[in-house]
Amino acid sequence: GYDGLHHLIKEIADNSIDEAIAGYANKIDITILKDGGVRIDDNGRGIPVDIHPKTKKSTLETVLTVLHAGGKFGDGGYKVSSGLHGVGLKAVNALSEYASVDVYQNGKHYRQEYKIGVPQTELMILEDTNETGTCVTFKPDATIFSTVDFQYEIIHSMLRDFAFLNTGVKLILTDERE
Repeated sequence: GYDGLHHLIKEIADNSIDEAIAGYANKIDITILKDGGVRIDDNGRGIPVDIHPKTKKSTLETVLTVLHAGGKFGDGGYKVSSGLHGVGLKAVNALSEYASVDVYQNGKHYRQEYKIGVPQTELMILEDTNETGTCVTFKPDATIFSTVDFQYEIIHSMLRDFAFLNTGVKLILTDERE
């Protein structure tokens, strides 16, 4: 239903809010795409892309596919966090017809693409950049959800709550549908 569908956005936005709370991000941009997908973009540090010591895959792929292996561990973890510690992003990934994650860090733009939680590409390095942050794009799987029609007002209300609780963070909501 609508609660579960919109919770997908909250799970990803919580990660961006965590970056803001930690002092690394000040802008979160959520866009409802024409095809019914959603893009959530922040200017934080970006999900790490280095090789994860346990999985021997990129940390990005690990946090998107391995349960409880989120980015809130070790010395780089958050002191305060609003997310589910390694569950949210991989749950969104698993429940999505498609998902792609763009990471901007270390002077590079990285991307990995997924389909129903399964990597479709290796971690790609696309180009040099001065940007930092993470951009998650996903489209919920219509075979799992009873509705995949995002409601602008529900998302707007969620962002208003985020704004009340997180001063200094610019939250932008765009609806590209008609």
